[in-house]
Amino acid sequence: MTARQSPEEPSAVDPQRFRDVLGRFASGVTVVTAVTDTGPLGFTCQAFTSLSLDPPMVALAPGKQSTSWPKIAAAGSFCVNILAEGQEDVCRTFATPGAQRLDKFDVVTWRPAAGGAPIIDGVLAWIECALVAVHDAGDHELVLGRVLDLGVGSGSPLVFYRGAFERLDSPR
Repeated sequence: MTARQSPEEPSAVDPQRFRDVLGRFASGVTVVTAVTDTGPLGFTCQAFTSLSLDPPMVALAPGKQSTSWPKIAAAGSFCVNILAEGQEDVCRTFATPGAQRLDKFDVVTWRPAAGGAPIIDGVLAWIECALVAVHDAGDHELVLGRVLDLGVGSGSPLVFYRGAFERLDSPR
């Protein structure tokens, strides 16, 4: 049996090298949204993936420093908006830190999902979820969501690679 390093043990991996290497993994970009007692909230989240087909589940990993995530978690449900190519401005707007920045929703148009969470107009796809579990994951939290509803738009994805937005050569 191989010994494993516990998450609490210090790592010998240089943080900049880690970021450089993992930056070579191209990913889509999402904005996670919810409606709270004080109105709509959202944040940009690059750490998102499908998790299970049966039951249908997704996972995302918001940073622990996020001021929006705890309020979205308290709502108990959320919508993952998969951004389309050309929505870099939406990505940057929702990546701007700030406690309960309702003005972010002044610069986008949206409609409510069945549970009320904002579906941002023009997204490539959206997934409405019920919050299932939150696990500690270093400087992030690992969030599991059960899919309640979903839909697709059109176009190509907004792709993030090596610290910049890229285009796919062959859109589908």
